[in-house]
Amino acid sequence: MIKKNTIFCDIDGTIFKYRKFETYKTSPAEPIQSTIDYLQKQKEDGHMIILTTARPEDMFEHTCKELNENNVPYSRLILGIERGPRFLINDTDPDNPGERAIGINLKRDEGISSADISSYI
Repeated sequence: MIKKNTIFCDIDGTIFKYRKFETYKTSPAEPIQSTIDYLQKQKEDGHMIILTTARPEDMFEHTCKELNENNVPYSRLILGIERGPRFLINDTDPDNPGERAIGINLKRDEGISSADISSYI
């Protein structure tokens, strides 16, 4: 049995070009197509996509609208996370060695490339 992955992905600066909070409702989201394409492929392959953002909770409806208008696939959406560094903590399987928590840092607004993930797959 092939286990599916869970992909946690930030929104602003990663899926959409970065904007200041106060401009979300007055300026259109600018999609970063390479990241959207990557997420679409992962979703098609059956992986779970959890989008995270520091956008405030009261931006939930607006955020869903932007994601849907730009065909961004996701399984779950979490708003209101802190703006500081994010840490992913996970266990390892003693019967199946290898990394089970992986962090990938992208340059803001540049999207994801195969070079960014090639060493992890």
